[in-house]
Amino acid sequence: MEITILEDRPNPLMKRHEYRFEVSHATAATPSRDAVRGELSKVVKAPKDRVIIERMGALYGTATSRGEAMVYETADAAKSIPREHILVRNGLKEKAGKDAGAPAKSEPPAGSAAPAPEAPKPAAAAEAPAAKPESKPESKPEPKSETKTEPKAEAKPHKAKAPKGEKAPAAEGG
Repeated sequence: MEITILEDRPNPLMKRHEYRFEVSHATAATPSRDAVRGELSKVVKAPKDRVIIERMGALYGTATSRGEAMVYETADAAKSIPREHILVRNGLKEKAGKDAGAPAKSEPPAGSAAPAPEAPKPAAAAEAPAAKPESKPESKPEPKSETKTEPKAEAKPHKAKAPKGEKAPAAEGG
């Protein structure tokens, strides 16, 4: 894996250097963000915890990927300035949804009531598959019938024509 720096822009207001780079990976699949962060940190001579890859994508039909990375002056700036989802992608922060759910699940099993809730779950799971096939046939025809009837209802008032044997009523003016 070879990294080529295409552009280096200093950004003193954000306390960082912005890099556009290209990665050649002829003998392997597209490298992970973590692997590219490690190689890029060696090329720019900065610690890995200050290197953040904003975006990276493979070029179709080639063994190269292009991306943008930011190298911050301090580790604090690297964790406070970028958006949260970018930090999660780079492995510098845990996703908030997973942290909130994990403690809630670990607290109830600590008590003696943990075995009791586990027993009803398999019974409920056995009943759930039986209920699913019944609800599927009912839900499928409804969207089809609704989509067919709505266009016809809209089309009929616009096409008000007189039957073939009768004359159209004359418009009254006045």
